[in-house]
Amino acid sequence: MKKACLLVLVFLMAVCFALPAAAFEPGACECIAPANPGGGWDFTCRSVGQLLYDLKLVPTPVKVVNMPGGGGGVAYAHVITQRDKDENLLVAASTATTSRLAGKQFKDFTADDVRWVAALGADFGAIAVKADSPYKTLDDLVKAWREKPEALAIGGGSAVGGQDHLKVLVLANGTGVDIKKLKYVHFAGGGEALTSLLGGFIQVFPGDVSEVKPMLEAGKIRVLAVLSPERIPDPVYKDIPTAKELGYDVEWTVFRGFFMPKDVPDDVYNWWVEALHKVEQSKEWAEIRQANAMAPFWKGGADFDQYVKKQITQLQTLIKELGL
Repeated sequence: MKKACLLVLVFLMAVCFALPAAAFEPGACECIAPANPGGGWDFTCRSVGQLLYDLKLVPTPVKVVNMPGGGGGVAYAHVITQRDKDENLLVAASTATTSRLAGKQFKDFTADDVRWVAALGADFGAIAVKADSPYKTLDDLVKAWREKPEALAIGGGSAVGGQDHLKVLVLANGTGVDIKKLKYVHFAGGGEALTSLLGGFIQVFPGDVSEVKPMLEAGKIRVLAVLSPERIPDPVYKDIPTAKELGYDVEWTVFRGFFMPKDVPDDVYNWWVEALHKVEQSKEWAEIRQANAMAPFWKGGADFDQYVKKQITQLQTLIKELGL
């Protein structure tokens, strides 16, 4: 009898060890937007988070947490030091994230301290002024910068040396403008910078196409140029020239994507890559993307990791060239 029981026990143990590990099932998911509401990171978390739930990829609505500070540095540090194994956490990322990493502005943290999951769309830079601004064209603005670069307050949703600041420096560099005298003011997010533009506290906002679109539609701002390769076909933007058309050889493409904690298992990471790919391929995401004048753009898993690290290297070269 004892021998029979032992054989049964050995058999059951063998079966248990032979079975594959249970597949990952998401729980209560959270998305951190590393800025105040109203900017690109907030849009990324809320729009993609909603679709993850609507498409039944996650069991409950995704909780969006706004965590401003340090141009995204507060959220980056929070994930690395306090949430390094959280399997249900995504964090919105963009070229603003990689520009901060390129400038080594996240203290001792690097791109290797998180896992880069995927990018689902591409946004583009936009140079905006208030609707009643005296600057009617990009040439008007550049002329004013040449004459007195420190006179105009430029405000962006990233810190000094970050993405919004770099857009202006790249645009003004080589035009006769003393870029070291340009006055840049940083805010905790694009939404805050836009509010300041409307209030007259800053005169120029180098934001992104998607985040300025609502104010452009409402007639509250004027976009002098978009930093895209070609004109944006969206009805709101189709008559707005690219900087290249106007003689300024500048493009600024902004990926919209996510990273997650470094120490999550590979099966969890791969599940999130696939889930975000399903979102990216959905008709609902195509509608959201088109409504916000974004371009199709997909990179996931190892491909996205390589893309991010290559972009950081390119931005490091740019930062050195600009003398930052």
